[in-house]
Amino acid sequence: MGTTTPPRTLAEALRARGDESLAGLLRARPDLLNPVPNDITQLATRAGTRASVVRALEHLDRFALQTAEALAVAPDPAPYATLLSLLTGDGLDDGEQRDDVGAAVTAALPGALATLREQALVWGEDERLRLVRTARELLAPSPQHPSPTGLGPTVAEATAGMSPGRLQEILVASGLPATHDPVSAVAALSALFTDRTRMAELLDTAPVEALSVLDRLVWGPPYGEVTPNPTPPVKWLRDRGLLLPVSTRTVVLPREAALHLRAGRAHRVPEPVPPVVASAAERDPQAVDRAAAGQAFTALSTVEELLKLWNGGGPAILRAGGLSVRELKRVAAALEVTEPIAAFWAELAYAAGLLASDGESDERYAPTPAYDEWLDLPAQDRWTHLATAWLPATRVPGLVGGQDAKGRALSALGPELDRSAAPDVRRRVLALFAELPPGTAPDPETLLRRLRWERPLRGSSLSGEGTDLRSRLALWTLNEAELLGITGRGALSAQARALLEEGEEPAGSLLAPLLPEPLDHVLLQADLTAVAPGPLERPLAETLSVLADIESKGGATVYRFTPGSVRRALDAGQAAADLHAFLAAHSRTPVPQPLSYLIDDVARRHGHLRIGAASAYVRCDDEAVLNEILADRRSTGLRLRRLAPTVLASQADPGSLLEALREMGYAPAAESAEGDVLITRAGARRTPPRTPPVPVPEGPPTPDATLLGAAVRAIRAGDTAATVVRKEPAEGATGARTSGSLPRTTSAETLATVQAAAMTGTAVWIGYVNAEGAASQRVIAPVRVEGGFVTAYDHTADEVRTFALHRITGVAELAEDGT
Repeated sequence: MGTTTPPRTLAEALRARGDESLAGLLRARPDLLNPVPNDITQLATRAGTRASVVRALEHLDRFALQTAEALAVAPDPAPYATLLSLLTGDGLDDGEQRDDVGAAVTAALPGALATLREQALVWGEDERLRLVRTARELLAPSPQHPSPTGLGPTVAEATAGMSPGRLQEILVASGLPATHDPVSAVAALSALFTDRTRMAELLDTAPVEALSVLDRLVWGPPYGEVTPNPTPPVKWLRDRGLLLPVSTRTVVLPREAALHLRAGRAHRVPEPVPPVVASAAERDPQAVDRAAAGQAFTALSTVEELLKLWNGGGPAILRAGGLSVRELKRVAAALEVTEPIAAFWAELAYAAGLLASDGESDERYAPTPAYDEWLDLPAQDRWTHLATAWLPATRVPGLVGGQDAKGRALSALGPELDRSAAPDVRRRVLALFAELPPGTAPDPETLLRRLRWERPLRGSSLSGEGTDLRSRLALWTLNEAELLGITGRGALSAQARALLEEGEEPAGSLLAPLLPEPLDHVLLQADLTAVAPGPLERPLAETLSVLADIESKGGATVYRFTPGSVRRALDAGQAAADLHAFLAAHSRTPVPQPLSYLIDDVARRHGHLRIGAASAYVRCDDEAVLNEILADRRSTGLRLRRLAPTVLASQADPGSLLEALREMGYAPAAESAEGDVLITRAGARRTPPRTPPVPVPEGPPTPDATLLGAAVRAIRAGDTAATVVRKEPAEGATGARTSGSLPRTTSAETLATVQAAAMTGTAVWIGYVNAEGAASQRVIAPVRVEGGFVTAYDHTADEVRTFALHRITGVAELAEDGT
C-alpha cells in the first residue's frame, strides 16, 4: 500500500496510492471525473455513491463479481484466507470440489482482487480486506434483496430482537449449555454452526425429511414459508435454530449453517476462467472473404435501391416520429425482404447520414446531399462508409416492432431506439470473432456465454434494464454483420478484420478486388426483356431503370420493357431515336424487332393528346380520338365537355386528368401555357445538409492520458491544500479561525503576508473566491505582488496564475513541517 500504517478509510487508501494507480482508477471509472474532485476525500466520497458503484459493478467480469459477492457475505474486514476459503470451499465436501477448480480460483483470485482494488471497490491490506459500504449494501443478503450467492443473514442478524427465552430454548434443543446472556447465546449458536464436527453430529440426528428441506434452501433462496402448525421436520429444524424466524410465516436458513452444508463455498460453481468461444465450423478463408464481399455488394445495392424509392420525396413522418407500419411494409415489399431487415437498412442509411427528415411543414424522409456524394465514391469506399457508421451506432433496429416502457410501439427511424450498450456489445462480439483463426465461425451459444461472463450484471435488475438486452444485442449483431458483409458464412472476413485493426483504407484495399466490375452492356431478348449479367455502370443503370421495369434480381437482373416504361422514358425527354441508339449501343445482342416496334408505337401516340390548365383541357388534332374519349364510360368522372372540335375541357386538375387518361390506355403529354411539351424528369428531392445522428454515449467517455495526468495533479494539489499543516495565528490576531474554516484576514494583513512570502520565496495557504463566486483553498508560492494582483505558482493547479488581492479571503503561513 506504500504506507507503514494500515489505512483506516477509503480516502486514506487512495491517498497512499501512486499517481499511476490513481490514473488507473479514473480510467476505469470515468464518471468520477465529472467534475474533477477537489481532493482525495471528495474522490473517495464520490467513489462510494450508489450510482457510481452500480456502474463499476456492471463493468466487472463474472469472477471479479463473485469475489465481491464473497466479500459481501464475509466478516468485515475479512482476511485473504477467509475470502479464498469462501471461493474454494474448506475441502471437506467428499471430493465434490475438484482440485483443478480450486487451483484455478487460487491462481485467479489475486488478479480479481487487484481489479476490485484498482476500481476502489475493495481497500485495505490482505489481512483486512474491506468491500466499500455501498457495494456491500447492494450485494449483501436481505429479505427485499437476496444475495446473488443465495446466502441468508448471519445468526446474529437473524436473531436480532429475538427474546432471550427463545434463544435459551434453541440452545437447549441443540445440546448447548444454557446462558442468560443473549450475546453469548448467539455466539454459542454461531460457533456450533461453524464447527464442522459438532455440526455434522447434529445433522446426523436430523430426520431425513428435515435434510430434504435444507437441501431445497441451501443454494438459495434461503427463505421459506411455514404454516402456524409446521410439519415435524420443519419444527425440528426451527427448534434447533437451523431455521430462524423472519416473520410469523417466513423462516430463513442462517448463513453459517448454509456454509456448512455448502462445504464453505459462497458459490455453487466458481468461474475463475472465461468460457472458451468454441468453433462451429472451419471454412476456407478465401471463400469467407468472397461471400462477405458478395454480401457487401448486396448491401450497397439495397441501400441505393431504398433511397431511390424516396428519391422524389419519401413517406411522411409520424407525429410521434418514425416510419409508419404501412410504409415499412411497402419498403419491405419493394426490397423483397422481411420488415425487420427493411428496418435495418433504413436505420443504416440514417446512421450513415444518407437519409434524414426534409424539415418541411409536411415532414417527410428524403435522401440528403451526402447521398449524392456517397454515390460518386468507389464501391469499396461506400462500403467502409456504411460499416464505420454501423459500428458506433447506438440505434438498435432490432427493437422495431416492440414496445417501450409505456407500452407504445417502437417504429423504424423513430425515437426510443437508442441503447448506449450497443456499440460496446457490437465491438466485443467482433473482437471475439477476430481472436479466432481466419475462416472460423464461432458457436453462437458459447459466444453468448462468454459475453455473459464478461459482463454478468450489465442490463440486470441492479441498473433497472432488461436482463436479456445484452444477449439480444449480441444476436442482432451477428445477423447485421452478415447482412452488411462484415462476416461471410458466419466467419469474420479479412476486410472486416482490417477495418477493425487498421482502418478504412486497408479494408477498402482488400475488398476492392473481390467486388464485381460494373458492366457497360445488357443482353436484349425477344420477349421484351433485357438481362444484365452483373452490376451495371451507373449511367447505364439509371437510364435503363427509367426505360424498363425490374422484373427480378439476383446474380443477373432482368428488366422488362412495357408501354408504360417506354412512355416514362419519353416523358423524361427522350426521343424514339435516342432510345433506339441507346439500346443499340449497350446491347451485346441485336435489338429485337418487337422492342423496336414497341418504342415506335408508343412514341407515335406519345403527345398526341395535350393536357393543360383550364382547370384542365385536352387538345388533339384528331377529332376521332376526342370522340372516342367522350364515348368511353371511364371518362364520366372527368366531366369532359367539348370546347372546340379539337379541344375538351375538364373539371379535374391537369395531373389527375393526365393519370386518368393514361389508365384508359392513352399516351397524353402535359404542355405549358405556351403550348410546349413539359418534360418530367426523374425527381431528385434532397433534404438540407444534415449531420448523421450522434450516438448516445454510455456514461462519460474514457479520458485520455493528458486529461488523466492533469486530473491527478489537480487532485493531489487540492489534497495538499486541504491537508497542509498551517501556522495558527497569534493570539488576538484577526485571522483566528475555527477548525475547518477559511481564515479571515484584513486586506492589509493579506498584502503584508503575500509580500513577505514573495520576498522569501515561501509558500502560503489562501482562501480564494473566483469571479463565479466559487470558494476554494490553495497553496501558492507568490512571485510578484503589484497593481492589486499576486502572480504566484499555484500548487493546486500546478501552474503559474494571477490572483486578485481583493478576492483572497484570508492567508496563513505554512507550518515548518508543512509542504
